[in-house]
Amino acid sequence: MAWSQDEERMLLQIERHLIDEDPRLVARLESFNERVQRKEGGRRRRDAKNKEGKRPARRPRRSTVIIMFSWLLIATLIAMLLIMVLRHEAAALPL
Repeated sequence: MAWSQDEERMLLQIERHLIDEDPRLVARLESFNERVQRKEGGRRRRDAKNKEGKRPARRPRRSTVIIMFSWLLIATLIAMLLIMVLRHEAAALPL
């Protein structure tokens, strides 16, 4: 949906005001836009390669691996504590 002329004029006024008030914000937004455009350009190239029939192998992100390892460690510790408690209770029960 296209912007009306009033909306475009208001957006331009807001943009000019922001440029005058906070040039650092403008620089940060421009660098963000450049990074997004580069990322989308890379994604388009990958998509074009994927159309050839080959799917690249995706590796999990480092944060995902760290989280999975942490959950595994926590689960192992809980299992060990449960085993220790159950053995201790079994040994304490007189038969």
